[in-house]
Amino acid sequence: MKMIRILAAAALAVSALFSSAAMAQEKTEITIATEGAFPPYNLTRADGTLDGYDIDLAHYLCDHMKIKCTIIAQAFDGIIPALNAGKFDAIMAGMSATEKRKEVIDFSIPYGNTGQGFAVLKDSDLVKLPLQGDLFSLGSNEAGARKAIEEMKPMLQGKTIGVQTASIAARFVDEYMKGIVQVREYKTTEQHDLDLLAGRIDLTMASMGYLKTAVEKPTNSDMTITGPRFQGGFLGAGSSVGLRKTDTALRAKFDEAITAAKADGTLKKLSEKWFGFDVTPQ
Repeated sequence: MKMIRILAAAALAVSALFSSAAMAQEKTEITIATEGAFPPYNLTRADGTLDGYDIDLAHYLCDHMKIKCTIIAQAFDGIIPALNAGKFDAIMAGMSATEKRKEVIDFSIPYGNTGQGFAVLKDSDLVKLPLQGDLFSLGSNEAGARKAIEEMKPMLQGKTIGVQTASIAARFVDEYMKGIVQVREYKTTEQHDLDLLAGRIDLTMASMGYLKTAVEKPTNSDMTITGPRFQGGFLGAGSSVGLRKTDTALRAKFDEAITAAKADGTLKKLSEKWFGFDVTPQ
């Protein structure tokens, strides 16, 4: 009888421990980090305020989850280490949920997917890159993607491409274009745009959502989009909320809120506002 009481007490203690841990995961107030330099996903206005698709969607998600949110700016190249260091609770920065990133952080379900594309100057010979507008999946058709790169190779040989440091574009170039192009990395996408306009590089690779907005800026009137678009595989399932692996309850809340935003048309409405086309993941 005494042993039964001991076992029962132990079971109760374990149950209380797990209950306490679950309660600790329940958050009523969080801080979300964004880059503030990756329009239209996120940008910083002249008065210092943050704006963009990520920001508008974050407000919706927080309202839906009934969580008070503070949104701050954080340099992209250090955003994952800062999350794991506890400087904030979530990342909404147009970040793709790649397998490589999943090794160190967790992700919500995706809230946007535009793929990766190329931008060049309008007077460049690269305007005539083959396969203009075609979409290739590294997940379901990697052979087709490699064939497309081979078709572009003669025109790209010896050219210099600009990519953002720590981006999936940087990994794509390293994986598929090593020995074909020279690579320059930049802290922000806007910096590689400036070098493209100045003639210091020949093309850039970035999110198609970003590029469509970038080429529409009056200051970027000499830029245009060219060639095919790539998505899937290590490029990820699309932009997702980055979270610490221990924050499973918060991830579940984001998943439910993103599902609601997709169902009620919020993702479609906000993506058409910021991108001019629907980036809702299918």
